[in-house]
Amino acid sequence: MSRLRRMPRRRSYDQYCSAARALDAVGDRWTLLIVRELLAGPRRYTDLHADLPGVSTDVLASRLKDMERDELATRRKLPPPAAAVVYELTERGRELLPVLTALARWGAPALAERRPTDAVRAHWFAVPLMPVLAACAAGAGAGAEGVVEVRLDEGVFHVRLGGGAPGPVADQAVDRAADPAANPVAYGDGPADAPDARLVLDADTCRAVGAGTLALADAVRDGRIEVSGDGPLAKALRGA
Repeated sequence: MSRLRRMPRRRSYDQYCSAARALDAVGDRWTLLIVRELLAGPRRYTDLHADLPGVSTDVLASRLKDMERDELATRRKLPPPAAAVVYELTERGRELLPVLTALARWGAPALAERRPTDAVRAHWFAVPLMPVLAACAAGAGAGAEGVVEVRLDEGVFHVRLGGGAPGPVADQAVDRAADPAANPVAYGDGPADAPDARLVLDADTCRAVGAGTLALADAVRDGRIEVSGDGPLAKALRGA
């Protein structure tokens, strides 16, 4: 019998309470971090494992199985030439974005000190930053929508603002084979294809802006964020 089959059955709080029921589904360790990864688009199991340092293969497989059972995620096979099996969030799973955003913002003060043992991926900064960029674009009115590429020393990610459900512009994890319109996500890992605006900043600035302790406008004015691009979205971010 495999180790996965010997893993204990998931426990329930057995409380008639919506918060308890929600925690039955997403309260296990790693579950919300898997959601964070899948918000960036469909992912292969091996890519998920690579971007979740510290999770064992058995635990990851168990959590994904639980998420499928709870209809938070689904599994599908991509057509050739990719021909890979990927996991992706369902509509119900994507509804966890504001939950994760609020949690990330609440936890932002804990990032004031980076421990030497901390793993880091650039796209982990996307979740708390997205509402800040979205608010700036919304405040600028019609036309200030599109794709923002964000460049940190740690790597690159991109966010789609406006224009319907956000989707990956270029999804390396699935060889760009997933259709963004069919798989709406919150952001994408890696560079964008022809972004409408590009931001260059360091991780400390990104953290502070996402946490709300540094205004986007102040960071741009003080030169902590370099904005490039000529369209309405870039102008909105430059004049934030």
